[in-house]
Amino acid sequence: MMRFLGQLLFSLALLSGSISTAVAELETATANKRETAREFWLDGDVEAINRTTLSAQTQGQVEEILFDVDDFVEAGKVVIRLKNTEQQAGLNQAKADRKEAAARLKEAQDDFKRTKDLFSRKLTSQAQLDKSTAGLKSARARKDAADARLVQATEQFEYTRVKAPYSGIVTQRHVEVGEVASPGQKLMSGISLDQLRVTVDMPQSLIPVIREQGKARVLLPSGETIEGTGLTIFPFADQGSNTFKVRVDLPDGVKDLFPGMFVKTAFVTGVKEELVVPREAVVYRSEVTAVYVVKKDEKISFRHIRAGQPVGGEMLSVIAGLSPGESVATDPVAAAALLKQQLAEGHHE
Repeated sequence: MMRFLGQLLFSLALLSGSISTAVAELETATANKRETAREFWLDGDVEAINRTTLSAQTQGQVEEILFDVDDFVEAGKVVIRLKNTEQQAGLNQAKADRKEAAARLKEAQDDFKRTKDLFSRKLTSQAQLDKSTAGLKSARARKDAADARLVQATEQFEYTRVKAPYSGIVTQRHVEVGEVASPGQKLMSGISLDQLRVTVDMPQSLIPVIREQGKARVLLPSGETIEGTGLTIFPFADQGSNTFKVRVDLPDGVKDLFPGMFVKTAFVTGVKEELVVPREAVVYRSEVTAVYVVKKDEKISFRHIRAGQPVGGEMLSVIAGLSPGESVATDPVAAAALLKQQLAEGHHE
């Protein structure tokens, strides 16, 4: 809203011919020094935390392949079906055995109840009670065994429906329809894009300070940066390069990042003072990076600068081209129009 009002006032001032009034109404920000983190930038590889190859856990002919390479699969979805004739028969047999065992257990429980009642009235012998007790224990054991066989048969049947352990992308298919899969055989590989991390080869000289600071951020393709949620420093160095592997964990659901990409990664090594300006004030024209400087005499100049890295989410560091205390226009479009008007009227720096 404030930007809209500023542009409206700017337009009215131009129409009335008062450039000074327009400059006065132009939104500006002051270039100030700010204490920021001293960082060391390195290239890193993006990789998926969840990378899985699904394997067959039972034997069966591949009957149906429901997803292929590059397909997105939701967690729990069936990706491959195996022929389940043998497993279905085993499951039916296990169910029947359990029903029989349950019936035998009920019969043994009734017999034990009757025998115990007769024994309490001294109408049967101790031997008969012992026999009934043993029969009950045996029936319970058979029932427990039948339950276990049913669980095993159910699991074997479920193994014929290979499911995705998490949501992700299929990266490779290892079987074709009609092949007979054996336990342990690879079926399909995939990765999840929800949880990513960046792996960096770190010079050994920086490991002590990186371990002490424990902070890193990653530069996204969009120009924004995200803070790492954790660091893992491998406790051994590569013998060829004498570098340590460092992993930077990223927040869940990061956009515009995919496994295999190269990204700039900044590791905090200390603190320093940097000159910063709002990112919205910086103009990029081909290979030129510049800002519109607004001076106290209400004149505007187009100033080339050497920009550094983003600071936080809204500021950009300036390595050269500006001095602390100078004002820059935060609305480059309005500033460009004013500068053009000034030049047309012969007001030069």
